[in-house]
Amino acid sequence: MRAYPRIAILYGPLRVEERLLFSEVEQRGIDLTRIDDRTLDLSFDCETWDYDVVIARGVAQQRTFHVVTMLEAVGVPVVNGSAVLELCNDKVRTSAALARAGVAQPRLRVAFSPEQALAAIEDLGYPAVIKPAVGSWGRLLAKVNDRDAAEALIEHKQTLGGFHHGTIYIQEYIEKRGRDIRAFVIGGETICAIYRQSDHWITNTARGGLASNCTVTPELADLCARAAAAVGGGILAIDLFEDPERGLLVNEVNATMEFRNSIDTTGVNIPGRIVEYALEVAGRGVMRAA
Repeated sequence: MRAYPRIAILYGPLRVEERLLFSEVEQRGIDLTRIDDRTLDLSFDCETWDYDVVIARGVAQQRTFHVVTMLEAVGVPVVNGSAVLELCNDKVRTSAALARAGVAQPRLRVAFSPEQALAAIEDLGYPAVIKPAVGSWGRLLAKVNDRDAAEALIEHKQTLGGFHHGTIYIQEYIEKRGRDIRAFVIGGETICAIYRQSDHWITNTARGGLASNCTVTPELADLCARAAAAVGGGILAIDLFEDPERGLLVNEVNATMEFRNSIDTTGVNIPGRIVEYALEVAGRGVMRAA
């Protein structure tokens, strides 16, 4: 019999985060398989995927979702699972899940035509933020300050067409005073958090935002736990705004988070905590099979 456990890390392309996870697994003397999802030719042959757990770290959302779906079909535990990926990769579905759970978030509107989008923006008030329903790294975000800008942006969306532009997701603009919060939640526990600071209204570290440590208060931990539960739990990064009147608001939930800029900043071994959680999930699977 082979040694337990066997872990596979699914990636593509290879980033700093995956290298850190490789190191964490290997330091524990655990059997690790590295799988570049760009090289796969999948089938439903159970013997092909003989793993106790797979950590899904692919960059291409559709490819990762389809690979994870097939793994789950042959009984392989995956973190994060397909249900979580499918929900978090769609901002409309994420917002709906948060609303069902009563989690505080910015006001939003969803429209499907230029006329309804303009009416929704003016109802929310200027400035407003228009986002693609599917996307990451702060790409294709736009802050519109007046009707002229809104009309131009919506016309561009309609002309470009395509999957990313058919649904117009409109969110109220929150004056975040140069920063927002990213909290890292694993298994329902907020293990650490950072402030992301920038002179630009987009504070993503992928867009040049600077990270500094954010103390995890009981309020932050409670809100993040409820947001994580709303989308199905697992390994998540939750982005929040600090509203001067309403307090903390959940902006987005990310199911394939980057964390390279947050390890030294927070003093928390984030890849180590991810591996520990994956081992817990693997253990549950073995117990069910026994």
